[in-house]
Amino acid sequence: MRVIQRFSTLVALFCLLGGGLAHAAPIKVVASFSILGDFVRQVGGDRVELTVIAGPGQDAHVYEPRPADVAAVSRADLIVVNGLHFEGFLERLIKAGAGKAPVAALSAGAALLPADAQHDEQHHHHVDNKDDDHEHHDPHAWQSVPNAQIYIRNLAQALCDVDNEGCDTYRANAQAYVTQLGELDAELRASLGNLAAQERSLLTAHAAFRYFGHTYGLSFLSPTGVSTDAEATAADMRRLVEQLRQQEVAAIFLEKNANPRLVQRLASETGMKVGGLLYADTLSAPGGEADTYLDMMRHNGRTIVAAIRKQP
Repeated sequence: MRVIQRFSTLVALFCLLGGGLAHAAPIKVVASFSILGDFVRQVGGDRVELTVIAGPGQDAHVYEPRPADVAAVSRADLIVVNGLHFEGFLERLIKAGAGKAPVAALSAGAALLPADAQHDEQHHHHVDNKDDDHEHHDPHAWQSVPNAQIYIRNLAQALCDVDNEGCDTYRANAQAYVTQLGELDAELRASLGNLAAQERSLLTAHAAFRYFGHTYGLSFLSPTGVSTDAEATAADMRRLVEQLRQQEVAAIFLEKNANPRLVQRLASETGMKVGGLLYADTLSAPGGEADTYLDMMRHNGRTIVAAIRKQP
């Protein structure tokens, strides 16, 4: 009898441990680029096994998928993307991976801006998916912190849909992070709100900061459109030089992953100093100045204010 009881106890313990291990197994999540990867880490925590396709310092506009990326997509439980045609590689990658994972476009429901019409017609060729209704939007919606809060809520729901047992965790993590984003939004509004009217026109390498400008009361000029693979024409450059000479532009900035020569040329022709480096489409390497979304947005805000204050 004691042998039977001990055997039953061992069986029960084995089942308990086995069930625990199965419950604890992380879901496999693929994020298309580093900023979304950070979002997944914040909301998913240790319940997810994360693969980021275009990692820190890499440019999702021009990224070419590797065999390891195809393998990650093929075994994924969830694929997290921006949408709005931002990831030029996305359609090819998902087709090559032949996976069955749901694709969550985190920009769904965000407050969207129309694409820059002047640049869009000339430079929209990099997009793989052309089956929309010709109503294009600027894809950089995360550059507005209120939109980032929408991204996080969408992400929590997508994770709940594939891992219902972890839903309470995802929702709690999302709410805590949304609160942090609210604090960040207030910081940016306070610091940038102190700028004078003549200090609110800026220039960056490509049109990635229109959401930032729309949310925080700034105006951004750029020599190219929404993609870093776009090339500025001679007419673009002449137009910008003329604008910079005629109107008050408070500062010009280099941009991670964007061509620095355009900004340096504009600085040379106008006599303005480059105000620093901003991050639009990627995080910095771990340990860098912008290795999380919160740090990236704070870095951009502080860099803008510091550059304006240094201008004569």
